[in-house]
Amino acid sequence: MQKAAKTQAVVVSIHDVSPVTWDRTREILRDLESCGVDAVSLLVIPDHHGKGTVSACEGFGEWLAGRVSRGDEAVQHGYFHRREARAADGLAKRVVTESYTAGEGEFFDLDYDEAREKLRRGRAELAACGVRAEGFIAPAWLLGARAEEAVKAEGFDYTTRIAVVREFKSGRDFSSRSLVWSVRAGWRRVCSLAWNHTLAVAVGGAPLCRIGIHPPDWDHGAIRRQILSLTRGMLAGRRAMTYQQWLTLQRNDP
Repeated sequence: MQKAAKTQAVVVSIHDVSPVTWDRTREILRDLESCGVDAVSLLVIPDHHGKGTVSACEGFGEWLAGRVSRGDEAVQHGYFHRREARAADGLAKRVVTESYTAGEGEFFDLDYDEAREKLRRGRAELAACGVRAEGFIAPAWLLGARAEEAVKAEGFDYTTRIAVVREFKSGRDFSSRSLVWSVRAGWRRVCSLAWNHTLAVAVGGAPLCRIGIHPPDWDHGAIRRQILSLTRGMLAGRRAMTYQQWLTLQRNDP
């Protein structure tokens, strides 16, 4: 008997979810729901740029727990998210941590102990909101080797990078290039529109497609429209699910 084809999936993730971006996150979720997206991975920053923890914001924890109870997933996304520039940083490191990420590569070069301490603090914040994160995704997908060891040691199930979903328990890497937009300058927005149009075609036959949304994307009409259009197109032949749901399917049908 021929084996049934695996479910084609799309994971839509909203990055940088926090009290700072709460209103915009809810707007994005409403737009995604109008497209038929019924499961989203929410990448939550426990203390966004040090402006206040998620557990201290009235109503945020209840809202987050409610989203998880209806099928979304909370993913731990750094702790502060920001990496402060250091005097000892060389040119190559400044290019990665300042030009590429605008200073947001928090876990790029953390040592093991500092990474574990931030991971534990972040998990405690999410637990205070009534949710548990099984996945950890570093800001800007920049996860250094020592920090990744800390993520595994803290018992997280998986992480992702821009082109890979990595499950720690099995040690498996799943190739999957995420669509993501850069909106900090006009030329970046133009390039992002062209690149993601091309990339969406290129990954169209992949088992897993990924769409990564950042709250500032919704400030730009052309970016917003393209994201929603590509999402609708992918949902024509795919099921929306979270990273955790997709990995569960892979474990059950390797």
